[in-house]
Amino acid sequence: MENEIVNWLSEQGISSVNIMQILFSLMTSILFIQSGLDKVFNWQGERDFYKSHFKDTILNGSVTFLMPVITLSELASGFLSGIGLLVLLFTGNTEVALLGMLMACLSIIQLFLGQRVAKDYAGAAVLVSYFLMAAAGVYFYL
Repeated sequence: MENEIVNWLSEQGISSVNIMQILFSLMTSILFIQSGLDKVFNWQGERDFYKSHFKDTILNGSVTFLMPVITLSELASGFLSGIGLLVLLFTGNTEVALLGMLMACLSIIQLFLGQRVAKDYAGAAVLVSYFLMAAAGVYFYL
């Protein structure tokens, strides 16, 4: 039995790889734009949380410096993924979207390092699934 949807997509020039690229970029853009904007619009609350979270670690006192770094990293990941998705859809070019996926991997590694330093192992474990998603996104863009 033939799959009508696959046949139709193929007729439109859309491959299974294209579908995966679209889904990974969409997920990554939503994840990181929301997370980055949440930090921007709730700066004081986020800063207070991170100061408390890292108060007994080597990162104590560095939250004021590191919070803008992770916020910009997350926003770059999200916007590069979103813009890359649009570029992919309209031109077929994958470079911007690949850059978004790579930035997403780096952002998650930053977050993972922070969770491990804070000895929040449950929080670090949650990030593994996000990293695997971003790394799979990189794979589909290579």
